[in-house]
Amino acid sequence: MFPIIPANTLVEVAGNTEGIFGYGGGPISITNLVSNAGVVADDTAGVGTARSSLAACEYGEDKAIFGFGNDGSETAVTNLVSNAGVVASDQVTATGTARRELAACSYGEDKGIFGFGYDGSGYVSMTNKVSNSGVVADDTAGVGTVRGFFAACEYGDDKAIFGFGTSPGTAVTNLVSNAGVVASDQATVTGTARWSLAACSYGGDKGIFGFGTTGSLVDTTNLVSNAGVIASDVTGVGSARRTLAACEYGGDKGIFGYGYISGDVSMTNKVSNSGVVASDVTGVGTGKQYLAACSFN
Repeated sequence: MFPIIPANTLVEVAGNTEGIFGYGGGPISITNLVSNAGVVADDTAGVGTARSSLAACEYGEDKAIFGFGNDGSETAVTNLVSNAGVVASDQVTATGTARRELAACSYGEDKGIFGFGYDGSGYVSMTNKVSNSGVVADDTAGVGTVRGFFAACEYGDDKAIFGFGTSPGTAVTNLVSNAGVVASDQATVTGTARWSLAACSYGGDKGIFGFGTTGSLVDTTNLVSNAGVIASDVTGVGSARRTLAACEYGGDKGIFGYGYISGDVSMTNKVSNSGVVASDVTGVGTGKQYLAACSFN
């Protein structure tokens, strides 16, 4: 027999309900909020240093952070995002190696991690943890194949995964424990090697990698189970593109957005709470690539 829930009792949502796309090629600092119904808002005037090839993740359960990137050279600047989606001014992260083409995701339910990327001399594998108050820690020695132009997402409620990346492409993944420890390489033989893709969580405890390029643009997706196992390729839905971003919304759904086809685009593709990718939704806001996205609230 199912328990009876009183009519005025709030039921906790699995994850954050809103999202934000921000920054990107140009470079620019424009952001676009995503509602709890997956509706993308028009441009919000940028705050902080305009930059591209950055990363973003959640922290503190309901807030977010954009960090690192390229503003003409590699930078370690970060910008905190409140639980109302307001982006704060630059916070200079003197403790982390400046770099671009990295990825980020949350772990441990209330913390985050930036990892890998290009430091101006070559690809690296160091990581930087983000505390539940949004403080970025010093470099942690890297584990796994050095690379950039890859993606990361959460899975299993409190763990994370870095995957794919670099030209020529790879399908290597690295799991992140709920203590923020990055594991050694795990060969993803079931997924097409590619780079310049995006990833986000869905379904409360699973993830999805999608789109990117193998040298040719693809719309392929790969689901991530709540045990961190990557499934084989799913034939894509939506316009094949690269250098896009993705985030969670509505507590258990996801959205891929923006990117590059033959020019910068602003279309989006929603991901249901069962991991099904929907067809293109006409874009809102400035078309852009090399951006980042994350959820909040």
